[in-house]
Amino acid sequence: MTNRSPLISVCMPVYNAERYVSEAIESVLSQTFKDFEFLILDDGSTDGSLAILKGYAERDPRIRMTSRPNKGLAPTLNELMDQARGEFVARMDADDVSLPERLERQADYLRKHLDCVIVGCHALVIDSDGDPICVWFKDSGHETLDAQNLLGNRGTSLCHPSVMMRRQPVLEVGRYCEHFRIGEDLDLFLKLSERGRLANLPEALLKYRTHATNFTRTRDREAFEDLVQIVNDARQRRGLPPEPLLFPLPPPAKTEVADSHELWGWQALEGGNVDTARKHARKSLIVAPFSMNAWKLFYCALRGH
Repeated sequence: MTNRSPLISVCMPVYNAERYVSEAIESVLSQTFKDFEFLILDDGSTDGSLAILKGYAERDPRIRMTSRPNKGLAPTLNELMDQARGEFVARMDADDVSLPERLERQADYLRKHLDCVIVGCHALVIDSDGDPICVWFKDSGHETLDAQNLLGNRGTSLCHPSVMMRRQPVLEVGRYCEHFRIGEDLDLFLKLSERGRLANLPEALLKYRTHATNFTRTRDREAFEDLVQIVNDARQRRGLPPEPLLFPLPPPAKTEVADSHELWGWQALEGGNVDTARKHARKSLIVAPFSMNAWKLFYCALRGH
C-alpha cells in the first residue's frame, strides 16, 4: 500500500460472522473499481471470524485489519471512519455481498453529482442460505428519500450497508451517534441530508442478507423509542413541530424464529421467488405447527401466489 490516499475507503465492521465473512470480503476484492482501501475492524468476535480476517489481510495489501474487545456497532463504525483516508466511504456489512460494479457505479455518480452526499442502491434481500427473497430500498430522488427518513418508518429509506458517502460531511456532522440502541444510520442520514442531497441508484448492487439476528434487533420495542427521538431531533433542527409517535410500536414477538420465516416466506412470494417462499413456509410450520398463519403461507406458497 502506498502513501497516496485511495478514492474510496470500504469500511466493514465484523462481529461473529464466520459463516458469511469470506463471501463478503471476496465480493469487495473482486470489484471492477480498484482504487480503494478495505478497512475491517473485528469487534471482539468470539467465533472463528478473526482467523479468517487475518488470513485475508496477509494475502491482500488493500486490507487494513484491526481487532479489539467488543464495543458495539456505532463505536466500531466511528473508529473505521477515523481510519479512512478516502474521499468517499463505502459501507459494507460482514454478512452481505457487493455485486462487482457497485463501487464503480456509486463513485461515478458522486463524481458527477457534486451536491450529493450519499448514494445507495436497490438491495436484493437474501436469506441465510443466500436464496433470493425480494428487492428492497427502491425509492429514489432526494425529496422522497428524505421524507421517508423523516417519518422514521422503522428504519431508513437507504440500505445502510449499500451506501457510499462523502467522508468530509460525515466528519463535520460528528459521525455516528453512539447513544442510540438502533437508528444510528437514520440519525446520520438525516443530518447529512441537511448538508446535501441523497440518491439511490435504480439497480440492485448489493445482496442484503436477513437472518434471525438482525430480525430480532429491529423488533426491540424499547429501541423504537430511539427512532422517535432521532426523528424529533431532526424535526427540531428543521423548525418542524415534534411528533409523539410517528409509527406504531411492534407487538411483542410470540415466536421470533417462526415469525421471521413467516415474514420471509410472504416477502419471497410477493417478490416472485416461489422456491424460497416454500422453503420458509416449511420452516415456519416446523417451528409453529399449530399456527393458522403458517398454514396459510404454506398453502399460498404451494400454489405459487
